[in-house]
Amino acid sequence: MADLAKGEARRLRKGMYILPSLFTTANLAAGFYAISQAALGAAQAQGFLSSAGSEPLRLAATHFNHAAIAIGFAVFFDGMDGAVARMTHTTSDFGKELDSLADVVTFGVAPGILAWMWGFFCLPLTLDGDFRDKLIQFGGIVGFAFLAAGACRLARFNITLNPQPKNPGRPGRKYFVGMPIPGGAGCLAAVVHLCLGRPIQNAAFSIAWMVYIAACGFLMVSTWRFWSSKSIDFRSRRTSRVLVLFALTLAGIWYLHRYMLFAMAATYMISGIISRLTYAFRKGSVPPAPPTPPLVEA
Repeated sequence: MADLAKGEARRLRKGMYILPSLFTTANLAAGFYAISQAALGAAQAQGFLSSAGSEPLRLAATHFNHAAIAIGFAVFFDGMDGAVARMTHTTSDFGKELDSLADVVTFGVAPGILAWMWGFFCLPLTLDGDFRDKLIQFGGIVGFAFLAAGACRLARFNITLNPQPKNPGRPGRKYFVGMPIPGGAGCLAAVVHLCLGRPIQNAAFSIAWMVYIAACGFLMVSTWRFWSSKSIDFRSRRTSRVLVLFALTLAGIWYLHRYMLFAMAATYMISGIISRLTYAFRKGSVPPAPPTPPLVEA
């Protein structure tokens, strides 16, 4: 009976290793869906430019919004696979590699394509033809730069054992070095969802969107400090406060998802910038130590 019980326990533990991979697969599926929706939205945008009706524009907005929502769900799945692996002690090298590959697709390729097609494919044909083509081309370059920055961010994370941010935080706290790639993807998707997927139709807004994409890419490859949810200790006495805050956040997302998700993404992005500027200001305000006087021989 004891041997049978041990065998059942071993089989159960082997089955537990599948759980994190299921969330990772859901993450990858959401990325594939986001890419397909972005492509359909771009096709509808082209149909809007070649027709007089507004129906293609409405369909394009719907597809773009679905792509942004899918990326949002992928952020949740990505957080769950790591949490489940840590809780069940089923972390494996296979799971880490699968998670990284899925993140490149879902948080690199999908948001890069979505940002390009949403921000530049519906510019009016009344613009100067050469200027419009250049905007679309530069938008594609910036979208690819976002993907490259995210891939570099993942590669650095995978090979660094104990990363230290350029602006260290509190001792004992865990931080990300550079904005994690799900955060960068979430910053792009939150803007698209805030606009309900309605594509940009103004050249000035497209240029601002290009700068925003580049800023998200820069923050990912930076060495600045960003908050990590791994720093939450659920065994501490403050767990009840965390649960209340978590419940309020879920309620806000449920009823005010457009504004709540955008506020969360913007706050996370700005927090890294503020922490870096604060550190630089404090470091610059500290006077240098006086030079050591030379020794005088008697």
